[in-house]
Amino acid sequence: MTQDELKALVGQAALQYVTPGDIVGVGTGSTVNKFIEALASIRDQIPGAVSSSEASTARLKALGIAVFEANAVGELSVYIDGADEIDARGHMVKGGGAALTREKIVAAQSRRFVCIADESKLVRTLGAFPLPVEVIPMATARLVRQFAALGGLAQVRIRDGSPLITDNGQHILDVTGLQINDPLSFESEVNQWPGVVTVGVFAHQKASVCLLGTPEGVKTLTF
Repeated sequence: MTQDELKALVGQAALQYVTPGDIVGVGTGSTVNKFIEALASIRDQIPGAVSSSEASTARLKALGIAVFEANAVGELSVYIDGADEIDARGHMVKGGGAALTREKIVAAQSRRFVCIADESKLVRTLGAFPLPVEVIPMATARLVRQFAALGGLAQVRIRDGSPLITDNGQHILDVTGLQINDPLSFESEVNQWPGVVTVGVFAHQKASVCLLGTPEGVKTLTF
């Protein structure tokens, strides 16, 4: 099966975690796009969604699914999103789509995080994928130095020749060269650095379940 077919497989499988009558938390990215397509098939059974990005909001609305502001609703029963990496404990690296801050906000608002991914995303140790960190631009040079002190190389993410601007008006640093052996401690530490909006380690908001697309079908990991 192609990677695209594996994404469609887990996107469809995630529907079983959607409770009819409940608003659904929806993430961002190519795998989530497959889930949004699947969600459209049961749109009459749910009031709508809370979205983690402008891109997902546009896609949801285009398919006739209402989108609510996070502040307008209470706790969500489930948040469904992808991951750039996930380990055997449900800790993740996220932010390849530059939506990590809003993703973490909606994840924190939800009782359960269901991660949907293909099997290439399952890793022993987080860090091979460049770690996204949303930052306030005036802190960039100092944060590059702080990551260097940890052995990481941080670079501003560029799009069309200029720094990428997130939905929150900030920049992204992508950090390579790290091995994140203690995701909880690492997330807590980096989030305290002045100028960091959000680090793309999801350990405090880890996955409860991962639906992993494999050539043999969907494998369910529970954490």
